[in-house]
Formats: sequence, C-alpha cells, structure tokens
Amino acid sequence: MNRLHAQQHAGPIVWSGIIAATCLLLFLLQQMLFLAIPFLLAIVLYYILQQPMQRLIRLGISHNAATLIVGGIFLLVLMLATLLAIYWDAGPSESWQTMLGKYLSGGLDFIRHTMASLERQFPILKQMKLARTVNARMSSFTSTFIQQHLTDILVSVAGWLPSLLLAPFLAFFFLRDGSRFKKFLARAVPNAFFERALYLLHEVDQTAHRYFQGLIKLTVLDTIVLALGLWAIGVSAPLVLGLIAAMLAWVPYVGSIVGCMLVVMVASTDAPNDPAMAYMAISVFIGVRLLDDFIFMPLTLGRSLHIHPLITVLMIFIGGSVAGVAGLMLVLPLLGVVMVVGETLGRLITDPRLRARHRNAIHLRTRQASADLVC
Repeated sequence: MNRLHAQQHAGPIVWSGIIAATCLLLFLLQQMLFLAIPFLLAIVLYYILQQPMQRLIRLGISHNAATLIVGGIFLLVLMLATLLAIYWDAGPSESWQTMLGKYLSGGLDFIRHTMASLERQFPILKQMKLARTVNARMSSFTSTFIQQHLTDILVSVAGWLPSLLLAPFLAFFFLRDGSRFKKFLARAVPNAFFERALYLLHEVDQTAHRYFQGLIKLTVLDTIVLALGLWAIGVSAPLVLGLIAAMLAWVPYVGSIVGCMLVVMVASTDAPNDPAMAYMAISVFIGVRLLDDFIFMPLTLGRSLHIHPLITVLMIFIGGSVAGVAGLMLVLPLLGVVMVVGETLGRLITDPRLRARHRNAIHLRTRQASADLVC
C-alpha cells in the first residue's frame, strides 16, 4: 500500500510536461476557438444530460433509446424556452439599442456622481480636476465606441452563432457513442498496461465530470444568492442579472468585473437620484463573491480538481496570456485532465514491473509467431 501511495506523487519532470502540454493545448485551442467553445458547451450539456440518461438505462431502457429520449426532451425544452422568450419579447417594449444606451448612461452618471463625491471629500482631487478629466475621457469613449467597436462586436457575435449550434449536436453523439470511444481507446493499449489504461480513462472522465458538475452547482448557488440580494435592495430583474453574472464568473477575474459593472449599471439606472442603490448593489456583489470564494467554491469546484492553489493562480495567468479570455475559462478543466493523463502516464513509464510485463509479452508473442518457422 505504501508503494502504491508513493507512486501517486508526480515528480518535477512530469509536472513540467503537464504544464507544457496544457500551454500547448491552450495555444492550439486559441487557433480553433470556433470549435473549442461549442466543444466546451457540448461537454457541459453532456454531463448535465448524462445522469438522467443513466437513470433510464438502469430502468431497463437500451442505451440508444435512452439517448434519444433524453435528447428529444432537451430539444423540446429548448424549443419551448425559445418560443417563450420570443412571446415574452413580443409586447411593446424598448429596443435593445435604447435599453443599452439607457443602462450605459445610468452607469456613466453613477461614475460622475462618485467622482464629484470624492472631490468633495478630498480637496486634492478637486485641485487635480479628477471629475472633469474622467468626464472628458468617458465622453470621448462613448462618442467613438459605437462607430469604431460596436459594429465589429455585433458582426463577431453573428459569426459565432452558427458554430454554437454544434453544441447540442456534439452532446448527442457524446451521449450515444462515448462508451464506444472509450472501448476503442482501450483496445489500442498493450495488455501489460491495460489495467492502468482503464484507470486513466476512468479518472479523466471523473475529473471532467466532477469539474463541470461542480461548475453547474456553483452557477446555481451564485444565481440564487445574488438574485435574492438584488431583489432585497430593489434592483429590477434580479434573477436575470444573477444568472448572467454567475455565468460571466466562469471566466476568472474578468467575468466577475464585467458582471459587477452590469449590476451597477442596472442599479444606477433604476435609481438615478439615489446612488446608495448602486453602492448597495456593489456590496451585495462583493458579498456574494466572498461567499463564492470561501464557501461555495470549496464545496463544489474545490472538491473536483486537487490542484495546489499556487499552481492554480499561475496557470490562470498563463492561460490568459496564451489564449486570452478563452484561456482563462478553459485552463482549469484542461489542466485537471492533463494532470490526470500526465501523472498516470508517468506512473506507467516509470513502473519497472509494468515495463517488464510488457517486454515479456512482446517476447512471448514473438516466440509464438515464429514457433512453426523452420530455420
């Protein structure tokens, strides 16, 4: 038992290979981002739908029939949600351009009010003309943003929509053919390494399963708590804001900042003459993030990936520098999978017993193949 436990710790060479392989995969994913994002969404859908599919299989339904039932129910729910969203938006309401301009204006007014309050509290900031400088910069940015950037952003989003349709298609084939693909990989492994290879496939699947299940649970918890906090202080559409902010938090650091900005813009627009509403919204958001970091995340994601916090932080920064926002979002699950693969391969390569069994199997197959040959 002690010998087996000692083999569970990877050395510096293995960890160097793990980090290098993760960076290489992040770089390759950045070059194929139009496939990486639908693939990630398909994996999330796969682990959401896998559990009800397995329950149907345990009830005696065949694998293919269970896949069709679960996939059909999911598509039906998706179509009903789309129709409900269209019907909900069919009434007389403001256009999205008007709403975007209104919320952006409310956020800018909040910043101006905050700068003026700081100048009243600290005279040195008034001497530096902080409010005037910030106001001039914001006016310059908002006047050129729509002309220079908004059109490009909308075109990019429209270009991404067709590729996102691949996500349910990929998820269906993951459900239907996932076990066959595992058997296909296992058959290619030499007999001496077969047990460890099965362990490797199981651990990779379980690592991804725990991570994405934990991510879903974390998103639900963040949505509920943030929605309750925003509802308590009177912010409009708290459930929608909570869900958007929780999903943005999938991108470390950057997503939380964008989610906070969104909440502040809505709160300041709801109460333009009461900046205390926006300050309370910021307090609620910070409180939820603290709960997230110290309570929710250890109970969900913290139990899925057994990675040292120092390596986690370093890999987040490396992922952001290598692959941008996509790298921030993908680096942790990718590191978890590569870590399992690297550590298992390291144990396979360095285990003298397994290598001796493999050499002996090759020797026996050679003797058997040449037994009837005449010299």
